[in-house]
Amino acid sequence: MKRIILAVTGASGMLYAKRLFDCLQPRTEVHVILSDHGAEVLHIETGLKPSYFEKENVTVYRNSRMNVSLASGSWKSDGMVVCPATMGTVGRIAAGISSSLIERVADVVLKEKGKLIVVPRETPMSAIHLKNLLTLDQAGALVLPANPGFYHNPQTVEEVADFIVARILDHLGVEHRLLSPYEPEPRRRHV
Repeated sequence: MKRIILAVTGASGMLYAKRLFDCLQPRTEVHVILSDHGAEVLHIETGLKPSYFEKENVTVYRNSRMNVSLASGSWKSDGMVVCPATMGTVGRIAAGISSSLIERVADVVLKEKGKLIVVPRETPMSAIHLKNLLTLDQAGALVLPANPGFYHNPQTVEEVADFIVARILDHLGVEHRLLSPYEPEPRRRHV
């Protein structure tokens, strides 16, 4: 069973975190770090409380608690996803500032050459945001912006979010049935 860390910050886009958690939870050992602002935005956008994450094969951590096993390089995971990622969190991770558990664990994942996926949900982005994202990419993180495609003809908001969730799951190596791989229509000859 894969061991995945899901860090939820206070950015808008909680549907992405919820859909990702719902896909991970039955098939993986999930470790959720929920920031205080993340809990607030989760409730505002979905009506859910932090207790939503309290399920089988799930461990939930307070973002203020630093003395936990996953904050150590000796604790191994199959990947960490920061979804949605605030630009403040992105900046602190890019600068190597570990003032919270999310930032510390991301720092550990990077230093141990693990898989870190950052899903920023911000628009437009400033030069500072872009530099921080470039720094993360150069440090080995995968920057996967919450910019869904529409070639799968989504009919619901959940199907829009599933485009991004499917891409995250693909990069974690977690099987899913959210979307089929893209296959364009064969070109027709015009006569």
